[in-house]
Amino acid sequence: AKIFMGDTGSLAIGGAIAGFAILSRTELLLGIIGGLFVLITLSVIIQVGYFKATGGKRVFKMAPLQHHFELKGWAEVTVVVRFWILGGLFVAVGLGVFYAEWVVLL
Repeated sequence: AKIFMGDTGSLAIGGAIAGFAILSRTELLLGIIGGLFVLITLSVIIQVGYFKATGGKRVFKMAPLQHHFELKGWAEVTVVVRFWILGGLFVAVGLGVFYAEWVVLL
């Protein structure tokens, strides 16, 4: 990347997205649509918790999850494309959940 946003911009965007979700009462959809980020965060929590509980054993080769797949031999481009697909699937599920009530009403 030629330009990195940094903490100031990314925190502002994250706060704005969270604020819009709260104002529109769609907080749960935010977790579904951002499911890939939730999975990556959970992979770190699981890795650290398991590492501390077992005295040094690991669930993943490395956390966060994308680095685990890179260490398993996946090319970086492969990881990125597959995570794009997974992210798109989470968005599709989130949109399906959002519009499901309209389908039931029709």
